[in-house]
Amino acid sequence: MQLKDNILPPKAKKIAEKLEIHGDKRIDNYYWMNNRENPDVIDYLNQENEYNEKMTSHTKAFQEKLFEEMKSRIKEDDKSVPYKLNGYWYLTRFETGKDYPVYSRKKEIREAPEEIMFDVNEMARGYDYYSLGGLNVSPDNKLVAFGTDTVSRRKYTIRVKNLETGEILKDEIENTTGSSTWANDNKTLYYTKKDEQTLRSHRIYKHILGTDASEDQLIFEEEDETYNTYVYKSKSRKYIIIGSGSTLTTEYRILEADNPEGEFRVFQFRERGVEYSISHFEGHFYVLTNKDDAFNFKLMKTPVEKTSAENWEDVIPHREETLLEDIDIFKEYLVVSERTNGLNQIRIIRWDNREEYFIPFDNETYTVFPSINPSFNTNSLRYTYNSLTTPTSVIDFNMETREKSVLKEQEVLGGKFDKENYASERIWAPAEDGTEIPVSLVYKKGMKRNGGNPVLQYAYGSYGSTIDPYFSTVRLSLLDRGFVYAIAHIRGGEYLGRNWYEDGKLFQKKNTFTDYIDVSKHLIAENYTSNKHLYAMGGSAGGMLMGAIVNMAPELYNGVIAAVPFVDVVTTMLDDSIPLTTGEYDEWGNPNSKDYYEYMLSYSPYDNVKAQDYPNMLVTTGLHDSQVQYWEPAKWVAKLRELKTDNNKLLFHTNMEAGHGGASGRFEALKEVAEEYAFLLDLEGINE
Repeated sequence: MQLKDNILPPKAKKIAEKLEIHGDKRIDNYYWMNNRENPDVIDYLNQENEYNEKMTSHTKAFQEKLFEEMKSRIKEDDKSVPYKLNGYWYLTRFETGKDYPVYSRKKEIREAPEEIMFDVNEMARGYDYYSLGGLNVSPDNKLVAFGTDTVSRRKYTIRVKNLETGEILKDEIENTTGSSTWANDNKTLYYTKKDEQTLRSHRIYKHILGTDASEDQLIFEEEDETYNTYVYKSKSRKYIIIGSGSTLTTEYRILEADNPEGEFRVFQFRERGVEYSISHFEGHFYVLTNKDDAFNFKLMKTPVEKTSAENWEDVIPHREETLLEDIDIFKEYLVVSERTNGLNQIRIIRWDNREEYFIPFDNETYTVFPSINPSFNTNSLRYTYNSLTTPTSVIDFNMETREKSVLKEQEVLGGKFDKENYASERIWAPAEDGTEIPVSLVYKKGMKRNGGNPVLQYAYGSYGSTIDPYFSTVRLSLLDRGFVYAIAHIRGGEYLGRNWYEDGKLFQKKNTFTDYIDVSKHLIAENYTSNKHLYAMGGSAGGMLMGAIVNMAPELYNGVIAAVPFVDVVTTMLDDSIPLTTGEYDEWGNPNSKDYYEYMLSYSPYDNVKAQDYPNMLVTTGLHDSQVQYWEPAKWVAKLRELKTDNNKLLFHTNMEAGHGGASGRFEALKEVAEEYAFLLDLEGINE
């Protein structure tokens, strides 16, 4: 039990709920928390918030200092680099002291008068949470469709604004993803609806401007509960494309954008385990796919009138050492985004085969990717580059002359930042099975490997999502106070290719956890830090990682931050009424199968909490979270309080207004980071 000035932690009531499947019985004493309408649940969350406030009261001034420090590095009146689409230059800008962006455009030339499309600061007034998304301008440039969410449940209402008059039209479509796509007639809008309960994106509708949404025509329904569906327009603006996807399989339907009264046709029927994506250019579709066991993907093409797989032919064959991640098509060039040995590469290929080359990068750890490139008929490729020590740059690269122009480098205000004061490196940590795990590190120059450095080790490790080494102005508040920041590129991500992902999912999921632990042991063994100064952090599926490692190796860490953590794996995956569950079977397995049930049960953080010492911990969630329901961390914290045998801190903060992504304003979100950093720094005895 924790004591601070006789402050006692909340004690959640226990109501035994028997859960039984496959002949196995589990008792869940905190199952009752699965109801946000229950006043007792809200009361418990409020008690935890009050306890957190009291336990951190001594850091409040420091949190405010950290917040102001992080805020001071941000250029408040910042703006994006404009991009041109269909005769207009589009840009996003922020104004000093304001939380939300202003979206605007200029006709034909950058010097033209600014047309403000949306001032989100005005729109968000009076709301605790506000998100604007899915901005989609009609082909004639006169209308813009947009989605708004004021709850943080990711249920958007689509509306349409007349850009000539400023009028918001009467059209209103609720419970959508927020995104939509115009047909070329400027009056037909395609959009995706969500299931009211599970929030699965499962239906594509067609809306005719000026009609009531109740009259909208259902175009496609994805009946397989493990799939989501979505709709978009090809870069060529010639096709409306409906996509359906699960973790392992994809399928597309296409329709000429000039023919909204026509019928969609299947591009290539789904085949379990076969993923593909399509890009249209002139007489062909280009297909990025893992077909024919191309686990790292290959590029194929097929005529527009013959899209089934028997007509596909290789353009770039499969390579075992290189992951083919994406393509961008231009009139004279094909741009290929690849990953070899963990590092991003951009490959330029002329269609006439006269030349082929890679854009050179000279850093050991960096992140680069093509940015917004909406035009075919240009020799200019726009890409974004940054590293752990280098702020983000937006660069236009002339693919013919190979000259580059830095359009914008992220400004770090405050007068104290000099990238020459920081160093980064990539090291390799041996895993228990002999696999080498890459780790990206950044720290202030002069760091000595004497075992005394505080290290914050971060990872995600699921869904093939790769956490690339990226620059962060916020992170400077840790680095400048002596922290080393480490990104562990563990299995379950795709840092070292598709097999790296396959080796960290389903029945290989425990590799994700043991990789993380082995990286921690290596950092200690190599004297970067010690277990008295090592801290772990992860969110969402990375929060599940945090839950697993504190059960498996709590002695390695002085503190752990678990943000919106997915920790009640078995119960959640057995409940197909919860958002995301059915679509997750290919990632975690389906526990309705006994083998998967038993394997999940062996690592599920909530189910494996036991009577032992745990590190100091900060757990965060949002009441309206649609990705990981608030009750998972709430139950987990209650069970930890019941069983843990130490006097270390266990703090739980629920944002009662927000969801999975936290606060919506750019500065409000910094307050949450300041809270997390103050927790870590306080454990290190650093308070200024």
